[in-house]
Amino acid sequence: MAVVAEDPSLYAIRAGVLRRKLLDKAFVILGLLVLVAALAVLLALFLDLVVQGAPRLNWDFITSYASRKPEKAGILAAWVGTSLVMVVTACVAMPIGVAAAIYLEEYAPKNWFTAIIEINVTNLAGVPSIIYGLLALGLFVYKFNLGQSIAAAGLTLALLILPIVIVATREAVRAVPRSIREAAYALGATRWEVTAHHVLPYSMGGVLTGMIIGLSRAIGETAPIITIGALSFIAFLPSPPITGEFPFLSFAWLKDAFTAMPIQMFNWVSRPDPGFRINAAAAGAILLGMTLLMNGVAIWLRYRFRKKINW
Repeated sequence: MAVVAEDPSLYAIRAGVLRRKLLDKAFVILGLLVLVAALAVLLALFLDLVVQGAPRLNWDFITSYASRKPEKAGILAAWVGTSLVMVVTACVAMPIGVAAAIYLEEYAPKNWFTAIIEINVTNLAGVPSIIYGLLALGLFVYKFNLGQSIAAAGLTLALLILPIVIVATREAVRAVPRSIREAAYALGATRWEVTAHHVLPYSMGGVLTGMIIGLSRAIGETAPIITIGALSFIAFLPSPPITGEFPFLSFAWLKDAFTAMPIQMFNWVSRPDPGFRINAAAAGAILLGMTLLMNGVAIWLRYRFRKKINW
């Protein structure tokens, strides 16, 4: 029988496909190794904080004010101030960032002006945080007379994470298939109806991912809120947002002075007494716990949105 020789071109194609599959597997393995290494480092740091701060990780530490004695010092004012600042940051950055991203993707004409805006938004994501603090000091504290308040801190951090939210939202909106828009237009929907009822719900997972990244950065920032005058030692709480009288909501806390977890930790670390270092480690573990809790809530909301869309 005659043996038919294999075409050399087919052999080269098979070899190329095999090589690409091997490279793909190698890249996946490398990525998993990097991910495991990063998680291992994070876990080690977290466990180190927990072990160092274990003597102070109790209810009294969470419900006590700052003190000159390390065994009596607590983080009540710090975690309350951080929580209120994060509420203001999320309430400002979320709607403005999403609205700006939707305008740039769905409404803005593609010309040189929008190109300049897109470049500036991308560049602002890499600006050092101290620059935002100096901007806020001149704009919010002195120009708008907000003073050294929770509102000024929340607006400052909202500016800090706004580029992150805009970029993440634009990528999420851009990932929505064009066919969904065309189907909605074919049924007579307006541009706003297409955006509000189809594009935004399908992209909400990516939007919440951007908020997770932004708030995770904002909760640990120290330089901007120190610049606007956050206090390092405080023994009182801001005004309560909920009152017993109509209309049962109060916004007086927006103008109150505050401190935050990173500032409290910095204050304790800078002291020579070893007891304050234990307090700083305990506060760091609680701050990481707050970050994980905040991220968990956002991930749960993202899961709910995606599940609703799949149905």
